[in-house]
Amino acid sequence: MMIGRFLQGLGAAGPRIVSIALVRDRYEGRIMARVMSFVMTIFILVPVIAPSIGQLIIAYSDWRSIFILFLVLTIIALVWFSIRQPETLPPERRIGFSMRRLIRDIKAICSIPVAFGYTITMGLIFGAFIGYLSSSQQNFQVQYALGNQFALYFGVLAASIGLASLVNAQLVMRFGMRRLSRIAVIAIAVLSAPFLLLAQQYQGHPPLPMLMAYLLSVFFFIGILFGNLNALAMEPLGHIAGLGAAVVGSISTLVSVVLGIIVAGAYDGTVLPLVGGFAVLVMSN
Repeated sequence: MMIGRFLQGLGAAGPRIVSIALVRDRYEGRIMARVMSFVMTIFILVPVIAPSIGQLIIAYSDWRSIFILFLVLTIIALVWFSIRQPETLPPERRIGFSMRRLIRDIKAICSIPVAFGYTITMGLIFGAFIGYLSSSQQNFQVQYALGNQFALYFGVLAASIGLASLVNAQLVMRFGMRRLSRIAVIAIAVLSAPFLLLAQQYQGHPPLPMLMAYLLSVFFFIGILFGNLNALAMEPLGHIAGLGAAVVGSISTLVSVVLGIIVAGAYDGTVLPLVGGFAVLVMSN
């Protein structure tokens, strides 16, 4: 089972990188941010409906059917991609593969301040988000005793990010990626620092409506950041979009996972580690 899940994750890594490279091959600047916002909307909305689909499968079959569904969806995606997606990188722009070139280009990417800076920014901000994903079940099901209603609250918060991505697709053409990203980071910091103090007044257990209002607001601005930070990091990497997407995705994911584990591991029966994670990691930018 573990070997199979490892191979499944390894296979899923490829399409994630290729999809970003495809977008960068075709678009740049604000238009890329707009397209990435639409991509991130789907990326966020899928987890909203996925638990319901899983529950439906379990209700009428067993857990093995979930993996059969994986196989069916993969075949559908492969056929659809083969028929509908043209090649975006013409032969004259392709780069031959060699380990020496690979190492050289990775060093070159990491030496570009704009690309590397926005990559680390993504890792820091999304580290707090990973911390939420890892501790949300304890916060909602244990601390607030929501039981089966957890999926509903989780879905509502995810929908906030999806809505923000759609809004960003409209706003980015007018205000630009950098301005919107700056506003979003400041907004998350301004929301998190006072709410951390407020949560301490409730011994780390603020009323659920108050917590939801805070998280909905923060996740809306995170949704603004999703597409914009990816586009900003990829902007100077058009000549090596595939490797650039791999490096940006790998570094930002590694940073966010490590920080997310720290935030989730600090869970103490209150929301203070979660809110503190957002406050500290966002303000560190």
